[in-house]
Amino acid sequence: MATEYVAIEYPDFERVDVRAGRIVEAADFPEARKPAYKLRIDFGDGIGIRSSSVQIVANYAREDLVGTLVMGVVNLPPKRIGPFVSECLTLGFPGADGNVVLARPGSEVPLGSRLF
Repeated sequence: MATEYVAIEYPDFERVDVRAGRIVEAADFPEARKPAYKLRIDFGDGIGIRSSSVQIVANYAREDLVGTLVMGVVNLPPKRIGPFVSECLTLGFPGADGNVVLARPGSEVPLGSRLF
């Protein structure tokens, strides 16, 4: 399914706060409708640790996620997913098989670094 292309203005993009964070905890999320993990991600001083639900079970073992540097949108309102509240949106792309591949910085960057 193709997604419709919609142009936005640069100020719209500037409002999306994408930061680098490190996964500090990963847990199974058996209550989710689709296989998922519950993550706790440290975005550094000023933002702190945020929770996120991610459907990445097909590509990542839970025990391998801790310590992984990821990218997340930190200025969305909290979203209830069943009994869990997601406080940020962990970013990823659909792979060729449709399963999510995490968006990650190509090298180490300080926690809380902003994408620009």
